[in-house]
Amino acid sequence: MSIKEQVETLNYALDEKDRQILRLVQQDAKLSVREIATRINLSSTPTHERIKRMEAHGVIKEYVAVVDRRLVNKGLMVLVMVALSAHNKKMATQFIQRVEALPEVIEFHNISGDFDFVLKIVSSSMDDFHDFFVNRLSEIGGIGQTKSIFVMNTIKESHQFI
Repeated sequence: MSIKEQVETLNYALDEKDRQILRLVQQDAKLSVREIATRINLSSTPTHERIKRMEAHGVIKEYVAVVDRRLVNKGLMVLVMVALSAHNKKMATQFIQRVEALPEVIEFHNISGDFDFVLKIVSSSMDDFHDFFVNRLSEIGGIGQTKSIFVMNTIKESHQFI
Protein backbone atom coordinates (compact mmCIF):
# COMPACT_ATOMS: atom_id res chain seq x y z
CA MET A 1 0.00 0.00 0.00
CA SER A 2 1.44 3.34 -1.02
CA ILE A 3 1.86 6.22 1.43
CA LYS A 4 -0.96 8.07 -0.34
CA GLU A 5 -3.26 5.06 0.10
CA GLN A 6 -2.26 4.77 3.76
CA VAL A 7 -3.09 8.44 4.36
CA GLU A 8 -6.43 8.04 2.55
CA THR A 9 -7.22 5.00 4.70
CA LEU A 10 -6.34 6.87 7.89
CA ASN A 11 -8.61 9.71 6.80
CA TYR A 12 -11.48 7.35 5.93
CA ALA A 13 -14.52 8.56 7.83
CA LEU A 14 -16.93 5.95 9.16
CA ASP A 15 -20.53 6.92 9.69
CA GLU A 16 -22.96 5.10 11.97
CA LYS A 17 -24.17 2.73 9.21
CA ASP A 18 -20.56 1.74 8.49
CA ARG A 19 -20.02 1.08 12.20
CA GLN A 20 -23.17 -1.03 12.34
CA ILE A 21 -21.93 -3.07 9.38
CA LEU A 22 -18.53 -3.55 11.02
CA ARG A 23 -20.10 -4.69 14.30
CA LEU A 24 -22.19 -7.29 12.47
CA VAL A 25 -19.30 -8.54 10.32
CA GLN A 26 -17.02 -8.82 13.38
CA GLN A 27 -19.70 -10.91 15.11
CA ASP A 28 -20.38 -13.13 12.09
CA ALA A 29 -18.48 -12.72 8.82
CA LYS A 30 -20.74 -15.28 7.17
CA LEU A 31 -23.77 -12.96 7.22
CA SER A 32 -25.12 -12.25 3.76
CA VAL A 33 -25.33 -8.69 2.47
CA ARG A 34 -29.11 -9.06 2.53
CA GLU A 35 -29.07 -10.05 6.23
CA ILE A 36 -26.75 -7.17 7.12
CA ALA A 37 -28.93 -4.75 5.15
CA THR A 38 -32.05 -5.92 6.96
CA ARG A 39 -30.43 -5.53 10.36
CA ILE A 40 -29.23 -1.97 9.69
CA ASN A 41 -32.42 -0.88 7.89
CA LEU A 42 -30.78 -0.20 4.55
CA SER A 43 -31.30 -1.80 1.15
CA SER A 44 -28.87 -4.40 -0.18
CA THR A 45 -27.21 -2.31 -2.89
CA PRO A 46 -25.96 0.55 -0.67
CA THR A 47 -24.99 -1.96 2.02
CA HIS A 48 -22.94 -3.91 -0.53
CA GLU A 49 -21.34 -0.68 -1.79
CA ARG A 50 -20.39 0.32 1.77
CA ILE A 51 -18.81 -3.08 2.42
CA LYS A 52 -16.86 -2.96 -0.86
CA ARG A 53 -15.69 0.60 -0.12
CA MET A 54 -14.49 -0.42 3.37
CA GLU A 55 -12.67 -3.41 1.84
CA ALA A 56 -11.05 -1.19 -0.82
CA HIS A 57 -9.88 1.30 1.82
CA GLY A 58 -8.46 -1.45 4.01
CA VAL A 59 -10.94 -0.88 6.85
CA ILE A 60 -12.02 -4.51 6.38
CA LYS A 61 -8.70 -6.28 5.92
CA GLU A 62 -9.84 -9.90 5.61
CA TYR A 63 -12.46 -12.43 6.60
CA VAL A 64 -11.21 -15.29 8.75
CA ALA A 65 -12.40 -18.19 10.87
CA VAL A 66 -11.52 -17.90 14.55
CA VAL A 67 -10.26 -21.34 15.52
CA ASP A 68 -10.12 -22.67 19.08
CA ARG A 69 -6.39 -23.33 19.31
CA ARG A 70 -6.83 -25.92 22.06
CA LEU A 71 -8.98 -28.08 19.78
CA VAL A 72 -6.27 -28.14 17.10
CA ASN A 73 -3.44 -29.09 19.46
CA LYS A 74 -2.05 -25.57 19.99
CA GLY A 75 -2.93 -25.26 23.67
CA LEU A 76 0.27 -23.58 24.85
CA MET A 77 0.47 -19.80 24.42
CA VAL A 78 3.64 -17.89 25.20
CA LEU A 79 4.39 -14.17 25.02
CA VAL A 80 8.05 -13.66 24.23
CA MET A 81 9.57 -10.23 24.77
CA VAL A 82 12.66 -9.52 22.70
CA ALA A 83 15.26 -6.77 23.05
CA LEU A 84 17.68 -6.41 20.17
CA SER A 85 21.40 -6.31 20.92
CA ALA A 86 21.79 -3.13 18.85
CA HIS A 87 19.36 -0.61 17.47
CA ASN A 88 19.87 0.00 13.81
CA LYS A 89 17.59 -0.23 10.80
CA LYS A 90 19.39 -3.16 9.15
CA MET A 91 19.27 -5.37 12.24
CA ALA A 92 15.65 -4.52 12.99
CA THR A 93 14.59 -5.15 9.39
CA GLN A 94 16.34 -8.53 9.30
CA PHE A 95 14.83 -9.52 12.65
CA ILE A 96 11.33 -8.52 11.52
CA GLN A 97 11.62 -10.43 8.25
CA ARG A 98 12.81 -13.59 9.98
CA VAL A 99 10.11 -13.49 12.67
CA GLU A 100 7.35 -12.80 10.13
CA ALA A 101 8.24 -16.11 8.47
CA LEU A 102 7.71 -18.16 11.66
CA PRO A 103 4.25 -19.78 11.58
CA GLU A 104 4.20 -20.26 15.37
CA VAL A 105 4.16 -16.47 15.80
CA ILE A 106 0.52 -15.40 15.52
CA GLU A 107 1.02 -11.79 16.67
CA PHE A 108 4.12 -9.64 16.45
CA HIS A 109 4.32 -6.14 17.91
CA ASN A 110 6.98 -3.45 18.10
CA ILE A 111 6.74 -2.05 21.64
CA SER A 112 8.27 0.60 23.85
CA GLY A 113 10.06 0.08 27.14
CA ASP A 114 12.80 -2.34 28.12
CA PHE A 115 12.02 -4.65 25.18
CA ASP A 116 11.65 -3.88 21.49
CA PHE A 117 9.18 -6.56 20.40
CA VAL A 118 6.59 -8.91 21.81
CA LEU A 119 5.69 -12.14 20.02
CA LYS A 120 2.56 -14.15 20.71
CA ILE A 121 3.38 -17.77 20.04
CA VAL A 122 1.19 -20.86 20.06
CA SER A 123 2.58 -24.34 20.37
CA SER A 124 1.34 -27.84 21.03
CA SER A 125 3.51 -28.46 24.09
CA MET A 126 6.35 -27.19 26.23
CA ASP A 127 8.72 -29.48 24.32
CA ASP A 128 7.61 -28.00 20.99
CA PHE A 129 7.98 -24.48 22.34
CA HIS A 130 11.45 -25.29 23.62
CA ASP A 131 12.41 -26.63 20.20
CA PHE A 132 11.02 -23.50 18.54
CA PHE A 133 12.77 -21.17 20.99
CA VAL A 134 16.18 -22.87 20.93
CA ASN A 135 16.39 -23.97 17.30
CA ARG A 136 14.51 -21.26 15.44
CA LEU A 137 13.94 -18.05 17.38
CA SER A 138 17.28 -17.95 19.18
CA GLU A 139 19.09 -18.54 15.89
CA ILE A 140 17.91 -15.18 14.55
CA GLY A 141 20.76 -12.71 14.68
CA GLY A 142 20.63 -9.56 16.76
CA ILE A 143 18.70 -10.81 19.78
CA GLY A 144 20.15 -9.36 22.95
CA GLN A 145 17.66 -10.44 25.60
CA THR A 146 14.41 -12.37 25.82
CA LYS A 147 11.75 -12.93 28.43
CA SER A 148 9.05 -15.58 28.08
CA ILE A 149 5.66 -15.33 29.74
CA PHE A 150 3.56 -18.49 29.73
CA VAL A 151 -0.19 -17.91 29.54
CA MET A 152 -1.91 -20.04 32.16
CA ASN A 153 -5.49 -19.19 31.25
CA THR A 154 -7.21 -16.87 28.79
CA ILE A 155 -9.89 -14.84 30.54
CA LYS A 156 -11.05 -12.80 27.57
CA GLU A 157 -10.21 -13.04 23.90
CA SER A 158 -12.03 -10.95 21.33
CA HIS A 159 -11.57 -9.67 17.84
CA GLN A 160 -14.41 -7.16 18.13
CA PHE A 161 -13.54 -3.56 18.89
CA ILE A 162 -16.13 -1.53 16.98
